[in-house]
Amino acid sequence: MERFLYQQLLAWKSSDNRKPLLLQGARQVGKTFLLKEFARREYRDCAYFNFEQNPELGMLFASSLSPDTLIESLSALMGRKIEPGSTLIFFDEIQETPRAITSLKYFNEEAPEYHIVSAGSLLGVSVGKPTSFPVGKVSFMTLYPMSFFEYLVAMGEDMLVKHLKDQAFSKPLPEIFHEKLTRLFKYYLYIGGMPEVVQDYIKKKDIENVRRLQKEILDTHERDFSKHSSPSEAIRTSQVWRSIPAQLTKENKKFKYSEVKKGGRASRFESAIEWLRKAGLIYVVYNIKVPKLPLAGYVENSKFKIYMLDSGLLGALLNVPSQVIILGDKLFSEYQGAFIENFVSQELSTHIELDDIFSWTSKSEAEVDFIVLIGSEIFPLEVKGGFSRRTKSLRVYAEKYHPSRIFRTSPRNFTCDGDFTNIPLYAISLFPTLQLTGV
Repeated sequence: MERFLYQQLLAWKSSDNRKPLLLQGARQVGKTFLLKEFARREYRDCAYFNFEQNPELGMLFASSLSPDTLIESLSALMGRKIEPGSTLIFFDEIQETPRAITSLKYFNEEAPEYHIVSAGSLLGVSVGKPTSFPVGKVSFMTLYPMSFFEYLVAMGEDMLVKHLKDQAFSKPLPEIFHEKLTRLFKYYLYIGGMPEVVQDYIKKKDIENVRRLQKEILDTHERDFSKHSSPSEAIRTSQVWRSIPAQLTKENKKFKYSEVKKGGRASRFESAIEWLRKAGLIYVVYNIKVPKLPLAGYVENSKFKIYMLDSGLLGALLNVPSQVIILGDKLFSEYQGAFIENFVSQELSTHIELDDIFSWTSKSEAEVDFIVLIGSEIFPLEVKGGFSRRTKSLRVYAEKYHPSRIFRTSPRNFTCDGDFTNIPLYAISLFPTLQLTGV
């Protein structure tokens, strides 16, 4: 299945100052498949080494980190010569051997002619371990679950994606396209963007098996809690993880420690939240007092919302029945719009640095779901699961801070009215490009 990150990999390969690459992301978002496909298409050979499947690989890095010595050993292990430029060296699950991470520094400094990629599902967690991390000596990319546009391409709807990207936001899509995209979008909310699940559904069209695979992925994540942290910390991480659906289904989606466990405090659960964030399993969106630059300077650290990495996994934890896909627009408003807001956080995170995404509240007067920095401008984005035309919170925000434009995303078609733009939910990934198109 085609992933849009592939174009960034091509740019990395052709870069004059190419460094070893670390591809990060949660487990099972498709890192290994993408890098193997990249090797197959763009290189004559691939030297693949999996540090989780073959723990003895770590022994090669125990004594010497000299690139010449390592290349000689890895070539012998592979049974053929590793050629600079024509062989892609792929270190998979590299977090299992911290000294392999350290070796990337020496490849960058002493043997830049070798093309090296690596993948790690929990790499961010490993950074804090007692080893020398090659800061400034590697390039980073992050792979997320499949976006809705990637899902459309996988479903053979390439032309719909092209049509959306060419769409003028000042006028609505033809109703036939709008209805088709809405129907496909409902299925995406249920299926989600985990590549294994999407591929299985494309092949079998078995909605029951979708849920079974999602449950298996959730089980894998829970096992990781125990594998990569102490028993007590694993319990707290699991408690936070399992509380997220209930937190999102409240009308006020602000994360509360007391919802994790009665009497819960930040001191007990903060590290668990940080673990989940570094593992790529959650997105944390902080509230800001005022939308001024730098936004990080106005963060309220005690006020935040937590979203899951994938709407399909959220639905699996909530045991949402598949019937909601075809029951009108119920899925949009179900559980206080939890799926919709979670989906929007996913799509924004794919295109915008998480450090540039926040929320805003004004006492009990108004709440804007997302405050987003695009270039040097700050824009409010309200998320609506229903068809209401009300924009009270956006107008309160606009009167206070006078942004050049205000935005809402909802099941409605494209609409522009003065400074206001409505973006259909299925097209929200285009939001970061709106200012470039003159909207």
